Amino acid sequence: MPELPEVETVRRGLNELTQNQQIEGGDVLLARTIAHPSSINDFIAGLKGSKIIQWQRKGKYLLAELSPGFGWLGVHLRMTGQLLWLQQNEPLQKHTRVRLFFAQNQELRFVDQRTFGKMWWIPASETPESVISGVKKLGPDPFSSEFTVEYLAEKLKNRRRSIKTALLDQELIAGIGNIYADEALFLSKISPTTLCTALSKEQISRLRDAIIQVLQTSIEAGGTTFSNFLNVQGINGNYGGVAWVYNRNGEPCKICGSVLGRIKLAGRSAHFCPQCQS
Repeated sequence: MPELPEVETVRRGLNELTQNQQIEGGDVLLARTIAHPSSINDFIAGLKGSKIIQWQRKGKYLLAELSPGFGWLGVHLRMTGQLLWLQQNEPLQKHTRVRLFFAQNQELRFVDQRTFGKMWWIPASETPESVISGVKKLGPDPFSSEFTVEYLAEKLKNRRRSIKTALLDQELIAGIGNIYADEALFLSKISPTTLCTALSKEQISRLRDAIIQVLQTSIEAGGTTFSNFLNVQGINGNYGGVAWVYNRNGEPCKICGSVLGRIKLAGRSAHFCPQCQS
């Protein structure tokens, strides 16, 4: 967490609030938050004077295209990161890590309780893919034309691992995490323990459609908040209230009434309905 819908929600909010805004300076309160460059002074100096042209999303990464000659600003929220658009005179949250200052006393504040989140300044002479190794390795976005039934079938046919574990592989599909893997598997009526090699073409087709459906539904709900996620204006996501199985173990299935279960797969929880996904 956050996953694709939460990051997409943040991207849209950032484009509404920060597009064409000039970065006038900044302050790094936790040095290890900055993954590139190695110098904190170079990070701030590289961004200072640039304008944000637009924010893009690559899987769970946020990339701000800066005005010509300034390169890119990259952000990965990881487990607990938040990007908040605030007045500079608002009290600092306890876990504030980076502040970027804008005109009219505004700032973009990076708050991260667990401190796994990262930020990058990528100069114009380089590309995000050349600096952020995770971006280079990403599989297709679920909303892209590359994410076809044929693509998914080809990638899954030789994988002798559970489909739930495979869906968390960012090199297979960009942006899916624990929440939406569980939800998509429920909607496609596939058990999380099913081996990829055992899936039929019909099941893979249902799964591909369910992935797109559940991600779109969550984006429309503003993402999911079970613990830390907030959008750029500090508002919770609403998808958690309509989740089919995620975080609902012990509760009745909304379709058949069976008690929902939870198991561990490769160290991660998998929520499912033993009847609908049998």
